[in-house]
Amino acid sequence: MANKFEIEVNDENFDEKVINQSDKIPVVVDFWASWCGPCTILKPILEKLALEYKGKFILAKLDVEKNQEKAGEYGVMSIPSVKMFKEGEVINEFLGAMPESAVREWLDNSL
Repeated sequence: MANKFEIEVNDENFDEKVINQSDKIPVVVDFWASWCGPCTILKPILEKLALEYKGKFILAKLDVEKNQEKAGEYGVMSIPSVKMFKEGEVINEFLGAMPESAVREWLDNSL
C-alpha cells in the first residue's frame, strides 16, 4: 500500500469498505488482475492521483481473480474497470487504461 488513501478490498469486506464508506467520501474501485497489462499501466496513475487529491476520494483495489463475486455483481466484463461509488451507488466509471490527464479529468468531473 503506497499511501493512506488506498485500500485493498475483497468480496468479504467490500460492502463495509466501499459501500458504507462511500456515504462519507467517494470511493474509486479499481477492478484489476495481476496478468492484465493495461491494469499495470493504470495502477501507478491511480495511486499518484489518490495521493495528490489528499483524501477527496479513497482508492480501493479489488483483484478480480480472487474476488469474482463482487466483480460479477457490478458487471465487470473487462479490466481494468474503474467505478466511483457515492452513497452506495456507482455514479461514474471507465474501462481500460487512460492517460493521467484523462483520469484526472474523469475525477474532477465525478467528485
